[in-house]
Amino acid sequence: MSKNKCVREKYLYLSAMLRAREAKMLTREKAERMIDTASFDEAAKILTDCGYEDFSGMNAKQVDTALAERRAEIFAEIARMSPDPEPVEVFRMKYDYHNAKTLLKSEAAATEREDLLSGSGRVSAQVLTKSITEEKFTSVPPVLADAIVQAKSVLARTANPQLADFVLDKAYFAELQNAAEKLGSKFLKGYAGILIDSANLRSAVRTMRMGKDADFLKLALVPGGNTDVGRVAAASSSGEALAALFANTGLAAAAALGAEAVNGGRMTDFELACDNAVTAHLTNARLVAFGEAPVIAYLAAVEGETTAVRMILTGFLAGIAPDTIRERMRDLYA
Repeated sequence: MSKNKCVREKYLYLSAMLRAREAKMLTREKAERMIDTASFDEAAKILTDCGYEDFSGMNAKQVDTALAERRAEIFAEIARMSPDPEPVEVFRMKYDYHNAKTLLKSEAAATEREDLLSGSGRVSAQVLTKSITEEKFTSVPPVLADAIVQAKSVLARTANPQLADFVLDKAYFAELQNAAEKLGSKFLKGYAGILIDSANLRSAVRTMRMGKDADFLKLALVPGGNTDVGRVAAASSSGEALAALFANTGLAAAAALGAEAVNGGRMTDFELACDNAVTAHLTNARLVAFGEAPVIAYLAAVEGETTAVRMILTGFLAGIAPDTIRERMRDLYA
């Protein structure tokens, strides 16, 4: 057990700066106004009040690129200012694993999908691409490098991308937990815990809907959450058992919807509830005056806001009905 303890006082200036920024972030009320506007350009204008560039006249690809660049710039800025690297690295590492999954699948299928790669990771997409192609990983974090080698072997042996994804997912969550331990942050440990529980609940529900057995589920489950993986596997006998297992946790509402999804209910409602449970956990940071918690919560809020903005603007461009966009909206931190 690590004896590290995060020194919250180091974050006084950064916490104050981010608290000020939170006041300009996209709120549910502003998101509703965007959805209810008559046009894409009007919705985009509302965003300028939140510090965004004017997206008027952009197409869906341009919107996606602009949002990805904005997120990467925020990560880079906070990384320069953060007293410790872990608060930003825990968000960047997710994109490393996303890129690894994309590159391994593209390599196996002999295709190129550079359009799916993210620039928000710790390792540039170009470096990761070269590392995988040449099978030389000196510029890649060790845990990620080992996971790529293992996932590539699994994919070659089974031709099953899902099994390769399981390898990478477990490595990602292991890195997330290690970062929380290294930082000595109770808040980050809690965030990692609910993310793992959410991932395991999703895996259980999807496995049951697909009619797969417990042995398959055990390949997908990630250790280290607040709910033991053995209990999750045992509860996968029925949706009701799964709902009972999570009944006294922050994922209670999600698990209840998961039970309905197992029996033919809507997966979108279940997935939405899982995401909202994580956001609800992050709102605990509002009670913390300064420290690493407000920084972690702010970065998660940026991710949630980015997703919401993309959903609203691309929804307009695709002609999706306002009520449908509203129905798919996750809760926002701000």
